[in-house]
Amino acid sequence: MIEWAEDEIMVRDMVRDWIGKEVRPVLDELDSGELLPYELIRGLYTTFGMRDMAASSFDSRIEKEKAGIAPEPKKDRGDAGAAFSMIPIIELCKVAPGLVTAMGVSLGLAAGTIMKRGTVEQKIRWGRDLQTFDKIGAWAITEPDSGSDAFGGMKSTARPDGEGGWILNGNKTFITNGPNADTIVFYAKLDDGRPVREREILCFVLDSGMEGLVQSKPLRKMGCHSSPTGELFLADVRVGKDRLLEGGGSGKESAKANFTTERAGVAAMALGVIEECLRLSIDYAKSRVAWGKPIADYQLIQLKLAKMEVARVNVQNMVFRHVEMQKAGRTPTLAEASAMKLYSAQAASEVAMEAVQLFGGNGYMSEYRVEQLARDAKAFQIYAGTDELQITHIARDLLSR
Repeated sequence: MIEWAEDEIMVRDMVRDWIGKEVRPVLDELDSGELLPYELIRGLYTTFGMRDMAASSFDSRIEKEKAGIAPEPKKDRGDAGAAFSMIPIIELCKVAPGLVTAMGVSLGLAAGTIMKRGTVEQKIRWGRDLQTFDKIGAWAITEPDSGSDAFGGMKSTARPDGEGGWILNGNKTFITNGPNADTIVFYAKLDDGRPVREREILCFVLDSGMEGLVQSKPLRKMGCHSSPTGELFLADVRVGKDRLLEGGGSGKESAKANFTTERAGVAAMALGVIEECLRLSIDYAKSRVAWGKPIADYQLIQLKLAKMEVARVNVQNMVFRHVEMQKAGRTPTLAEASAMKLYSAQAASEVAMEAVQLFGGNGYMSEYRVEQLARDAKAFQIYAGTDELQITHIARDLLSR
């Protein structure tokens, strides 16, 4: 794949038009935190029939599972869905990357975990509403003292209550959708007396409003203000066996699979930021006059634009490769996904900061969108694992060969 196909371009233009009408006019409200992203996301889902398709797909899958029919391999789906899932991500990230973060965590991580690990009953109970975006999901693994050591440093506990259930305690932080989530996928370590770092990791589904569960108000952040982030506090939250997700291997392996998906998706997000920064920079360089001529005539400005284009081509190639892998039914390894995230996140942040520099004083002003994109792009190098953690995963893979 070297370029978008005609039908993909048609969808891209339709999404772009919707964003121009629905998202761009409210960017200031999104960036200030006045406007939550969820009704916009639901509007996208409704406008493009994504809600109905998700509901239909879910119902069909559940009927097959009830009948004992195994789901079809991904490669049997053909081309459908691979490129089309990337296009809205790229286009939304040109304007408000936080929208993609809020949507991706709810659909990809919260709903995805339940659909991979849950029983039929659990999927019906929580999965359908998350997949249609009727309800908002959060995926809670990060803790104040764990950061990149998400598993080893985890202190949240699940203590057997002697009646077949558990009592949950702990504190999670940097949780996307945390303040507003209806459904929370929560990771904790089994409190069984073993050393903390050796304990089994369990995965539960919680509902907002449960006794002992507190969802904080949104944290103040540098960027991605269109994606509310908060903390979760659990004090003796009692859960039954019906809330434990037991399928799909251990909780640790399940979380690692989600990290792979999340990191690969950052490349598409980065491409959106890069493309928009490049477009804005080209337009500005042509119109901004200094010493009697457009700044586009100066070689230093041309160098900035050329480097932006190199980054755009490289990240776009990563996205196209990922699309081809999806079409072939192949999932990137954790190391491959980490490599994609490391390069694309750095490229997006560098391009956005170069755009700010090209705009000069105007680039530092919020009226010129590159200021917001530079703040938002920095998050790509931090969430889903910092740059430093990606390097570790890539190096371990290389050295294990």
